Amino acid sequence: MKYFNLKTFVSSIAAVAILTGCTSGSTGNQTIDNNQRAIIGTTIGALAGIALGNNVGGGSKSRNKTIGALAGAAIGGYVGYRMDQQAKEVADSLNTTVNNDPNAVLDPSQDLIVSHTDNYVKIIFRDDMMFATNSANPTPSATSKIAKVNGVLQKYPNTIVQVVGHTDSRGSYEYNKTLSEKRASNVGNTIYSAGIKNQIFSKGCSYDKPVAPNTNETNMALNRRVEVYLYANANAVVDTCK
Repeated sequence: MKYFNLKTFVSSIAAVAILTGCTSGSTGNQTIDNNQRAIIGTTIGALAGIALGNNVGGGSKSRNKTIGALAGAAIGGYVGYRMDQQAKEVADSLNTTVNNDPNAVLDPSQDLIVSHTDNYVKIIFRDDMMFATNSANPTPSATSKIAKVNGVLQKYPNTIVQVVGHTDSRGSYEYNKTLSEKRASNVGNTIYSAGIKNQIFSKGCSYDKPVAPNTNETNMALNRRVEVYLYANANAVVDTCK
């Protein structure tokens, strides 16, 4: 027989109620964004919760669906809000703003981009601002920026961190694979050395996932980058090389 943990459900509802109360007193565009994110997260969570409700033992099927939907809504709303909050805090720490425009990555003047979805925050560091030519070691300036992100991560020890390196297509695939892995690993180690408690993973994609065709110097510079993903939980982790 399957059981539904009522205590967990009530706690989840209470958490969302508290978080909603925290945002309701704000003014300006950020409040609109937070509310929209909460609505999206709540809707997704509710749909997932219906499936959960179907597996809850005891009671009618319709009642179980309702319970599952409410529980899923609470969880989904909380996760969406948390990612929105982390994105804003990361952007503030780096003296920038959250930019969810998908075309931002194609702007050569944007050497640092913070964006987010309901499941993760994504930070793009351009290669030129992170490493010296043919080096896998972060520059002092890059290390300083990474330290600012660490300050935010200390507040969210359950956030999973994934660091991903990308290159342009010059040179062999194997060379670029090794270079992208070393750069991602070194950035990950820089984060880890700050003593944070988050799980940290690193990965190199070589030139498997360009953001622009490798047809000229400008585009190649866009493709050389390190991306840092901050995931809400293990289920949100994606294969960033595909």
